[in-house]
Amino acid sequence: MSTPAPAASPPAYGPPITLAQAKIVMAAAEAEALKNGWPMIIAIVDSGANLVLLTRMENGQIGSLQIAQDKAQTAVRFKRQTKVFQDLVATGGGQLRLLAMNGLTPLEGGIPIFHDGKIIGGIGVSGMSSVQDQQVGEAGIAALAA
Repeated sequence: MSTPAPAASPPAYGPPITLAQAKIVMAAAEAEALKNGWPMIIAIVDSGANLVLLTRMENGQIGSLQIAQDKAQTAVRFKRQTKVFQDLVATGGGQLRLLAMNGLTPLEGGIPIFHDGKIIGGIGVSGMSSVQDQQVGEAGIAALAA
């Protein structure tokens, strides 16, 4: 019988995202939302889950202000995309216990931001469908990697 491979270590936290880096991510995320005509709320937090930038686009729904921040903070605190939790909750059963966890938002659209293999922050997007929120967040992150 073979021994299972050890689980990969979770990524480490790095220094907090700088304002200049956050502005690059925000500009690209906003551009993606504007291109598609989506009125989004976009939040960027640092590696300590503290708010760095927040944008409420024209006609962005007020309810999404907190949701975007919660998605970004969840991505940083739990070191993974919030889609992971959304998918787990969708399976039902024992996974529904995730809904009782403080500080966890199981909605797609929260993504950790990496630099040199470490988490320097997170982006959270809300305002449209979860898939569209994710698309805008990924566009923002891609600009930082470019």
